[in-house]
Amino acid sequence: MNQGILKAGTLFLSGVLGASGVALAAAATHTGATVLLGNASAMCLAHAPVLLGLHLGWDRIKTALPTALLLGLGTALFAGDLVSKHFAGKSLFPMAAPAGGLGMIFGWLALAASAFFPSARH
Repeated sequence: MNQGILKAGTLFLSGVLGASGVALAAAATHTGATVLLGNASAMCLAHAPVLLGLHLGWDRIKTALPTALLLGLGTALFAGDLVSKHFAGKSLFPMAAPAGGLGMIFGWLALAASAFFPSARH
């Protein structure tokens, strides 16, 4: 797949997660559902800026692609499962939130691994 499309997708997902995080924070505040919606909001707001940073440093961070995929999809899966539990009363699928959490953990480890790859100088 085209690297430009993947890079643009990272920026798009950053914006969507940021907007979702703010909306979920408002929903948590107004409904009192701070456990599920508050946690979903926190994860979205924590990872949206990282995806923006990956977009900006795409050419210098050698693990930007796997990091973006793991963090972005992991966050969406984790938060989506919590939102589903709140609004639909059931999980997206068994172990969805833990799978998303593992995705986020491995995403952060992929970012840490980039320290061992020389970056391109532009």
